[in-house]
Amino acid sequence: MTTRPLAEIDAEIARTKEALANVKGTETEVYARIVGYYRSVRNWNKGKRDEYDHRKMFVYDTNKLPDATARTEVSSSPAETEVVCGGTPVRYEMFVRATCPNCPPVKEYMSQVAIPGKTFDVDSEAGFNRASELGIMSAPTVVLFNEFGGEAGRANSTADLEEILEKEPALC
Repeated sequence: MTTRPLAEIDAEIARTKEALANVKGTETEVYARIVGYYRSVRNWNKGKRDEYDHRKMFVYDTNKLPDATARTEVSSSPAETEVVCGGTPVRYEMFVRATCPNCPPVKEYMSQVAIPGKTFDVDSEAGFNRASELGIMSAPTVVLFNEFGGEAGRANSTADLEEILEKEPALC
């Protein structure tokens, strides 16, 4: 192993610091979904840009996710909808936001279902905390629970809900 003089190491550190101080980057292009399609944020009108600035990101603590061992076996269904065995849904928890364009149809659908449930606004602290506990990362999300308190299904749209509730007796 060869050693270098301290002056040489100090000179290299000074050169590296100077190079880092003079780093020049380029502007980052940000795309977001607006009115059903993705578009560059810099091309949005003033009103939409202001709305974008007020959006909140879902950030959750992974340490607060439910324990995977507490769940029962997950169905090997190829659909995106996760169905967990454990009986017929007897209650639900629905997670929504006031500014969510997809939430009203799901709310309307769930108001017609004969299963009791609770709605959480994820913009509130209590709603956000409950969503974090269940590992929910998008709105709308409806979590169906069985008679044992286990998760019987999870859906993000009326189509997903129809698919789960049509199979209700055959969840396991």
